[in-house]
Amino acid sequence: MSDFTLNASVRNDLGKGASRRLRRANLQVPAIIYGGEKAPQPISVEKSAFYKAIEQESFFSSVINLVIDGQSEQVVVRDLQRHPFKPLVTHADFLRVDATHEITINVPLHVVGEEKSKAIKDNGGELHVLANEVQISCLPKDLPDFLEVDITDVELGTTLHLTDLTLPAGVSLVELTHGEDHNQAILSITKAKVRGGDADEAAEGEEGEQGE
Repeated sequence: MSDFTLNASVRNDLGKGASRRLRRANLQVPAIIYGGEKAPQPISVEKSAFYKAIEQESFFSSVINLVIDGQSEQVVVRDLQRHPFKPLVTHADFLRVDATHEITINVPLHVVGEEKSKAIKDNGGELHVLANEVQISCLPKDLPDFLEVDITDVELGTTLHLTDLTLPAGVSLVELTHGEDHNQAILSITKAKVRGGDADEAAEGEEGEQGE
């Protein structure tokens, strides 16, 4: 679990107009924090640190220390609203987390071992990634930045499913709690398809040999 700390302040000037003025000032990002036993609280987050944080993939699968007017809250990102064509975040939603309660969150899948895979290097296989992230449930202390999928020894023609993932202690896959029919595929290695031009050349070569 990565460590991220963001500074924020309580936002009392509310409404769309207030949010626009806040964004125009270019120093804060409008946001809200909700969940737990406390009421939802509109806040504004210090922009430069926030924009730097969202460049990192692990930010979206981490418990974040949000310091609001000097008071710390443990949160996770629930949603980011972005400008339709400008590289701007127009609003952020944060969910409070409790160390004693499990949270449900999406984490990315990282495929490793492709450069060592015999199925790909020696047997002409092609890797097909079918899922880039999965939904997990765990206590905040057990939250991983990502889950690793090692394909070093995966054979040609193999499809890996959720049940093939190696999970850290305390982590479970939400989809699998819904039954075996939710054991979705996450990647496969198949024989590379012969391109049309290559197939035509091969056929022409065979015809030439037969004519001789």
